[in-house]
Parts: sequence; C-alpha cells; structure tokens
Amino acid sequence: MPVNKNFEYVKIVNKQSQEAFKIISGSSSSDRNLAIFNTSSIIKNNQNEILKANDIDIKNAKAKNLSNAFIDRLVLDDKRINEIIHGLKTISSMNDPIGIELSRWQQPNGLDISRISVPLGVIGIIYESRPNVTIDAGSLCIKAGNTVILRGGSDSINTSKILSRCLREGLASVNLPPNAVQMIENTDREAVTAMLQSSGEIDVIIPRGGRSLVEKVQQEARVPVFAHLEGICHLYVDKDANIDKATKLILNSKMRRTGICGALETLLVDKEISNQVIPIFVQELTKVGCHLKGDEETIKIDDSIELALETDWTTEYLEAILSIKIVDGVVGAINHINKYSSNHTESIVTENKDTAEMFLSKIDSSIVMHNASTQFADGGEFGMGAEIGISTGRIHARGPVGANQLTSFKYVVRGKDQIRD
Repeated sequence: MPVNKNFEYVKIVNKQSQEAFKIISGSSSSDRNLAIFNTSSIIKNNQNEILKANDIDIKNAKAKNLSNAFIDRLVLDDKRINEIIHGLKTISSMNDPIGIELSRWQQPNGLDISRISVPLGVIGIIYESRPNVTIDAGSLCIKAGNTVILRGGSDSINTSKILSRCLREGLASVNLPPNAVQMIENTDREAVTAMLQSSGEIDVIIPRGGRSLVEKVQQEARVPVFAHLEGICHLYVDKDANIDKATKLILNSKMRRTGICGALETLLVDKEISNQVIPIFVQELTKVGCHLKGDEETIKIDDSIELALETDWTTEYLEAILSIKIVDGVVGAINHINKYSSNHTESIVTENKDTAEMFLSKIDSSIVMHNASTQFADGGEFGMGAEIGISTGRIHARGPVGANQLTSFKYVVRGKDQIRD
C-alpha cells in the first residue's frame, strides 16, 4: 500500500474518532460503565474464538523463532482471559474520573473558581505483543470519556482484532458510538508514522513496548507523548533485611513472570551481609533456572556466576537472567540505581524504617517500594482495575496510567457581575 494511502486511512480513522469523542465525552457515567461491564460478558461469550485467534498468533510467533519472553507476553489462556473479565468489571464499578471538583477557591473580588476534571480527548495507543492492552486501553479510555485509536503489533493482530470488536459491541449495546474504539488493522509501519504525525487530530500518543518502539515514537511524534521506557527494575537487600523475606521477594520479583516490565533485572546486595546471603540467593535462583551474572566482588563469593559487563546494568533481560552487584550500603544502592535505572520500579528489603525512608525519598523513579515485590508495579494491583502502561516520564502522568490519568481539567469561574478594573 503506498505511503499516501496509509496517511489517508489514518486520517479517516482520526476523523471518526473525533466525531465519536463529541458524543462519548458528554455521555453519562452509567452508560460508559454499562458498556464496559457488557464487554466482560461479550468476551466471555467469545472466549473460544479469542483463544483460537490467539493460537494462530502464537503459532506464527513460534514460526518466526521469537523469544519465549515475547511469546509469554502474547499468550492468552483461560486464566488470563478471566483476569481481563475481572478487570473490566472492576473498572466499570470504579468512581467516575471526570466531572470531579479537583479544587475550589474564592478570590477577594468574589469570583468563585473551581478546577474540574474532563476527558483528555482522542488517544492513540501504539503497542507490541500484548493483546490484553487492547482491552485495558480501550476500557480505560471509555471510562474517562475518551476515544481511542489502537495500533497493536502484527504478532498479536488476530487476537487484538477480536478483542477490539468486543469493546465496540459493548459500546453499541448502550447506544454509544462504536468508533470510540478503533483499531488500525493495517500492520504497515507507515500507519504508525501517520498516527505520530496526526497533530491536531490525536491529542496524545501512548507507546507501550520496547526501547526501539518508544524511541521511534519520541523521535517522530508531532503529538504529545506519555513516555514508557523499559523496566530496568532493581531490588536492594539491606544489611538489616530479614533474609527469608528477602529470598522470597527476590524469587517473586524475578521469576513470577520474567517477561513483564516490572520484573527484577538487577539485584543489589549490601556488602556487610554479602558473604552470608549471596550463596543463599544463588542457590535458590539457580534452583528455579535463573542464569546469574555478577560483578567481580560477587564472583569472589561464587565463581559459578558469569561476569557481568557494563552493559548488563542497563539491560532489560525480560527472561530468566539476573545481574547481581555488591554495593556499599543504602547510599551505594541509591547511587547505582540513580545512575543506571530507567526510572520504572525500585524496591528495598530492610527492617530498618529509617533506611527504608531514605531509600524511598532519594530514589527518583516512578514507583519505589519497601519490602514488596517489584511485580506489584501494575495498575490492577494499585486498585486501578487495569493500566495502559507505566509512565516513566514527568509530564502529566507518572507511574501506572489508569482512568484518572487519562483526564485533563478545565476551570469553571462563577461570578456576580464582576468587571475587571
């Protein structure tokens, strides 16, 4: 398809999304909630069809020899579909994020001023292998009175097409415009470029994927972007940590699901306890099939570990590989994280509250944790029902992007015939 055809196609989708926004932005919360709730039933009724489409995507991915981590992100099974259904029901029951009085005050001249949350507008989501993003993004945008244009990866196209159709049927079931959710079914990369250049037609772009996708979006976008960089997540085990707790948290942070952005990639260990705890951590991680890399000090304790290179400290493995570094206390951990982190998620394991508070205040990442698995870096686990991604930037939204982060605001000024001198 010629380049101009891609731009023409996206322009039509943009216009349809803008028209749908005029309706859904003024719709009632009850209608939007019912559309989301009805989608959960529609997905349940179409579960077999969804699984068949997903099986095609998985077979195609395996034929391309894509990584196990990539395929894990692609897979939908009964358990994950049930999680999607549960997420939709949760989102439908949450408080309305729009029309909220965020603040209100009166000026000395009697003007009554309030700041009210409003829908953000037309949102473009560009994502790779995760088909569940189709539902998460679509439902959250509906919840906040927005319209959404979805452009999933070619590897999940069969699954994503059916899931987007379910969302459109949910909207139609309550007489809301189905075009509030649209999917770019053209997998040509020029369609992505067309979206990125849709200034004045798309209000914000949210990329969800690897570094190459995010860098392309940031370099080419003529539309505001909510940045989601890779998850180089750290967990620091302090000298005052409970070792049993630390072992449990490390194993869960790394191995529960290795292919998600909240998976642990670098383990930092206080040098005061390194000789005692590293053999324990190595034994337990090796037992569950995790390949370990370490700095020179770590290898002095266990020479079975591969020597880490400088690039390992900035690598998002997304598989059963973990780098280990011995640091000089909490200050050493903070310095390492602030140097190498992607500002996603960092956790400290310690029983010392003062040390924990120092870590939490000095680390400049979107999510910081104390005695918790990094795998909790997820909008659903934060009580948001779902998320579109973890924003690692500073503009507008940071951390999990849920329905509340998909709003803007306006000022409402109530006067009593005041005129300005």
